Amino acid sequence: MAILLLPFIFLLSTSYATDISIYHNQKECQSSSCNPFEALLKLAGNDPARVTYLSSLVAKSSVPIASGQQQTQTANYILRAKLGTPGQVMLMALDTSSDIAWVPCSGCYGCPSTTLFSPSSSSTYATLSCSSPPCTFNQSYGTGSFSAIYSQDSLRLALDIIPNYTFGCVNVVTGAETLPKQGLLGLGRGPMSLLSQTGSMYQGVFSYCLPSFKSYYFSGSLKLGPVGQPRSIRTTPLLHNPHRPSLYYVNLTGVSVGKIPVVVPEGSLSFDPVTGAGTIVDSGTVITRFVKPVYEALRDEFRRQVGAENYSSLGAFDTCFNDAGGPYVPVVTLHFEGLNLALPAENTLIHSSAMPLACLAMAAAPDNINSVVNVIANLQQQNLRVLFDVAGSRVGFARELCN
Repeated sequence: MAILLLPFIFLLSTSYATDISIYHNQKECQSSSCNPFEALLKLAGNDPARVTYLSSLVAKSSVPIASGQQQTQTANYILRAKLGTPGQVMLMALDTSSDIAWVPCSGCYGCPSTTLFSPSSSSTYATLSCSSPPCTFNQSYGTGSFSAIYSQDSLRLALDIIPNYTFGCVNVVTGAETLPKQGLLGLGRGPMSLLSQTGSMYQGVFSYCLPSFKSYYFSGSLKLGPVGQPRSIRTTPLLHNPHRPSLYYVNLTGVSVGKIPVVVPEGSLSFDPVTGAGTIVDSGTVITRFVKPVYEALRDEFRRQVGAENYSSLGAFDTCFNDAGGPYVPVVTLHFEGLNLALPAENTLIHSSAMPLACLAMAAAPDNINSVVNVIANLQQQNLRVLFDVAGSRVGFARELCN
């Protein structure tokens, strides 16, 4: 109870001191040549310290982000985090569709990195026991999988320290090629995610700006909490799927190529919590995937407007063309409920460094259980401030260069 009352008492004493100060200044003004404007000017000099104090009451952090392709040779975007006491630096992948955090730990078999978290070097590390021995779990990620021990330790993100953060201490890995090398920080909506574990600390709000996947520097940022978020940002409602509660669903209503709305089968973009159909915003997928009929309609209209002599396939891309002559490249616009997001050229095309070749950086969803989901992926989010406001049930997009 005393902890709850202290800030209140401080505010009362501050207010009382201000009232006394005004009284004395009024007395001085009555007996000298000063005027009320000068008195107010003098009092306002104390405001910066007061505002600094009020700002300190709200947790906030801006964590540097870089392309994992350049730093750790992985497809994920990564951030700098410190785990343990003293803090051990880990370059953890940023994943909005995962919940639990995990890192490779000392003695790990098959881990893809030599940078391992050492529990024995942290004075605040502890394991979580479901019974005895300590509780373990298995998880798949991409084409790989791992086994980990539920653990707790201090997690530091920029200036914020989160004590007793629950994560997985990885001890066995198979199929390591697609796993983030130094672990992952889950930013999903589930009970083990960063937002859930920090409670009211960040008030259910975060945003990020992802630099170009070709950028080497930690020039992007993850902003945690409502402080410092863009004041003017277009938003669309955040939808909730009880069967996939971790995912950030939004209402994609259509797609345009140039000025032409793409005609898609009725219901192919509809949100359906029973089947999982709909559209999600995801930081871990590399290129945007549309359900097959939507992608094919978009692709065909894109090809028609580009008007290249022929098209070829390259890896996941089926619409590659010679761009030596600088062909017209139409703008692809994503229409969400309440906002239209026109993608910059760098978010639409990927260029080959070996030849004059450009490819439409999108593809059809794979023919599996996820073939009903459209995924707005990280390449299409480059140099945009993407806001996730779970408390306000909205997702926002604003142009921001963070290369």
